[in-house]
Amino acid sequence: MTPNVESLTAENIVAFIGSIFDRRGDEEYLGEPVTMGEHMLQGATIAEQNGQSEEIIVAALLHDIGHFTSEFGTFSMDDTEDRHHEDAGAEVLERFFPSVVTDCCRYHVAAKRYLCATRPEYFGRLSEASVHSLNLQGGPMSPAEVSEFEKNPNLSDIIAVRYLDEAGKIAGMETPDFWHFAPMVQRMVDRYLTRT
Repeated sequence: MTPNVESLTAENIVAFIGSIFDRRGDEEYLGEPVTMGEHMLQGATIAEQNGQSEEIIVAALLHDIGHFTSEFGTFSMDDTEDRHHEDAGAEVLERFFPSVVTDCCRYHVAAKRYLCATRPEYFGRLSEASVHSLNLQGGPMSPAEVSEFEKNPNLSDIIAVRYLDEAGKIAGMETPDFWHFAPMVQRMVDRYLTRT
């Protein structure tokens, strides 16, 4: 279901995201051994267990939300071109969340390309599906792309969420559900909207 983003408000955005997890969280995640919901919940849980900031926890929780909101649909191993789920997700989130959360969503794909270019050992962390999508997304960044990407003021947080993205693919890992994180997500929305 493609949401009507115009109907979303600070009062209903968290419930709407929660309903996505409830309704669609069991969908296949790119051929990985976890579902879409499990993947995002694992990243957030690992961040919380490691004492990372609420911004990182929420960003890890929401980084792949575009798989559910994009008119391009969900990636599959049969795809021959990128579906740009990162932009679709960021476009929904940017009305309600600080730039660090939005940037972690918008640039988590670019971060994979960046890390493959700047930290060669990172490629070894990628799953088969992640390697496939890397090829569709342009492969490792060029030196010029690296230089431009490093100008982002949220770079370290984007990289942190990218590592959580790779970590959140553990079959059978126990996590809380979305509603455990919902108060934190709502705090993030409330703080952002009181500052804007």
